[in-house]
Amino acid sequence: MTPASPVEAGEVLWLRSGDGLAAAGRREAAVLAHRAGLTDGRAADLALAVTEAATNLQRHAIDGALALRVTTQGAQAAVELLALDSGPGIADLGSALRDGSSTAGTLGVGLGAIRRLADTFAIHTLPGRGTGLYARFAAPPGGGPEPVPAAEVSGLTRPINGETSCGDTWAVREQPAGEGPPRLLVMMCDGLGHGPLAARAGDEARVAFRESRAAEPSRILADIHAGLKGTRGAAVAVARVDPRARTVALCGAGNISAFVLGPDSRQTLMSTPGIAGHNIGRPQTYTADLPPGHALVLHSDGLSGRWLPKQFPGLTAQTPALVAAQLLWQAGTRRDDAGIVVVKVPS
Repeated sequence: MTPASPVEAGEVLWLRSGDGLAAAGRREAAVLAHRAGLTDGRAADLALAVTEAATNLQRHAIDGALALRVTTQGAQAAVELLALDSGPGIADLGSALRDGSSTAGTLGVGLGAIRRLADTFAIHTLPGRGTGLYARFAAPPGGGPEPVPAAEVSGLTRPINGETSCGDTWAVREQPAGEGPPRLLVMMCDGLGHGPLAARAGDEARVAFRESRAAEPSRILADIHAGLKGTRGAAVAVARVDPRARTVALCGAGNISAFVLGPDSRQTLMSTPGIAGHNIGRPQTYTADLPPGHALVLHSDGLSGRWLPKQFPGLTAQTPALVAAQLLWQAGTRRDDAGIVVVKVPS
């Protein structure tokens, strides 16, 4: 995704590994392909990719899931496929990506064909721990000039087991900055609890974030706090990314984790105690540099905060969608709603 227009968390369809995963994945992918406006040929390519990814999960993974969603980039819609698993990883990724090689031993398509068919493809593997795959299948362009993005942005949410609605959500929009590249405003929200009432708090937070005309993260947080009155409340953090200065400023209330993530480091940006919609006290704004090759990561307490960069070698070089997916899958607690958003500024 690119944030030339407001980008917000949308519906993510999660399908856990098990009997019938390939058939269920193809069925749901066909629905999303129609919604996104994919041509018949691209819909068939997507179905093939889903089949191979599902077969790999069923044959090789200890535990795994497919995630499917429709996204937009400028005037162009697309269907995104994520395949995530808990092991054993891929020992020889180069061989596995060779087109025509079958990772399942029977299908004869392989990861190389998914890479060839997809408009965008990325894969990240952790030996003994699991693999994350990302593939994007785009519809024909909608016309008009494509905006130049100030940054790459993506996020992912997952409801707690047994629920279909998620109280965790995120949103990103641009803030004009004179003649330079626009700044990015980023929000991560964790509606208290789970289920429909938590999701309502998340919805209201996105509306307040979208409609706020404030420039400073602290003032935007105050507007979200006002917008959440009458809901059960939420933990919320708002960040402002300046691509030209390569800095980030963050103001948050509650247990949203925020980091500047590098290949071998992470710098924490603190939030203060509080619940937006009820009592946020006097939140403080914290700043940090955002060097080339680093990413801004915000996530809810649906992910453990104990993960470290050394546990994810090579992850910061990946597309934000795959960074978000690997962290959510590998560090997610699965005892609560989970949400994460990742921002990368081009070098």
